[in-house]
Amino acid sequence: MSRQRFIVLLVAALLAISGAMYLSTQPNLVRDVHGLPLIPSLAGELNSVTALSVLKGSATPVVTVHRQGEQWTVAERADYPADVPKLRKLLVALGDAKLREEKTSDPANYSIIGVEDPTKAGASGAQVEVIAKDGKHDVIVGKPVDQGNFVRRAGEKTSYVAEPGISIEAEPRFWIDTRLLDIPTDKIQGIQFKPETGPGYSLHRVTEAPPKPADAKGSAPAAAPAAAASPAAAPAASKFVLDGVPSGRLASDSQTLAPSPTLLSNLADDDVAPIGNVDFSKPSIVTITLADGSVITITGSAAGEKRWIQVAAPKDASLSAKANGRAFEIATYRYDALFRPLEQLLVPKPPPPGKKSASPDAKSVSPGAKSPPSAKKPATAPQP
Repeated sequence: MSRQRFIVLLVAALLAISGAMYLSTQPNLVRDVHGLPLIPSLAGELNSVTALSVLKGSATPVVTVHRQGEQWTVAERADYPADVPKLRKLLVALGDAKLREEKTSDPANYSIIGVEDPTKAGASGAQVEVIAKDGKHDVIVGKPVDQGNFVRRAGEKTSYVAEPGISIEAEPRFWIDTRLLDIPTDKIQGIQFKPETGPGYSLHRVTEAPPKPADAKGSAPAAAPAAAASPAAAPAASKFVLDGVPSGRLASDSQTLAPSPTLLSNLADDDVAPIGNVDFSKPSIVTITLADGSVITITGSAAGEKRWIQVAAPKDASLSAKANGRAFEIATYRYDALFRPLEQLLVPKPPPPGKKSASPDAKSVSPGAKSPPSAKKPATAPQP
């Protein structure tokens, strides 16, 4: 090999090595990451997960859902049972998420896409921490984009777009199991209401006698079949009767007296708190007796725009374990259906005498004045 040829090859090698070193030091070099998992080992560790925390606007988790024995609970709600389907949905979304493309590595641009430090006040993104058998996994989920979200692994500079989208709730009340009561109305036999102020009342279910069949007129035709099938007896109907009707008043019709068909059916709570955190010093109390003889006592209190209840069910061990020491926020319309005032169950009072409004077409007439004729008298026909 000639000396000149050797020098040319040496220079080319040096240029190639220098170029490779330069490219490897570029922080903004975009790599092909399409299809890589956001959290590589999580999909295989879902069954070993023991806790999930959400950090947003604080260094302390705003939500912690963790396994307590065989049950998942929300730590920020005094270990009240958690919404397990919601937890499973988020874990599966994190395990299935794939990177679509690489984005900024400049911290100055993090807030634009919501992957800035989530522990700082006003952060738009949230950090999810998952503890599994293989360790802790941390990812910051930022703003939505197309079919996914901007994301950044905690401790790394590079951000990405990951798909499919990941939805995160950063309030504890959205993580509780909202199922509280589910009792069909036909199981209710009686309701006793003691309001904070005003008269109380009680309602009880009575069975109505079936109507007597009408007597057939005339004798049956001789050709009628000897053994006609008799119609099946209709089930006994029932209605609610109001006790404690005030003197001079009438109870409303049975349809109005009957409790709402959804009174205790699928009754959900919007939030839960220790009883000591809610003022029950001026309660309204509803005692509901069921067909099996069991009793549920619901104590209510209005606090501003929120409606809170306590639930006591001595014969229901599962419900007692869930409700003991806790107050539940429920929707206002559900609260109003539980705590109906007596006036709603009575026929409205008639208007006072002499207070009837005049017809809009009536005209005032002065005393002593003659009323104008209502119509013209026909002319008298001429006599022939």
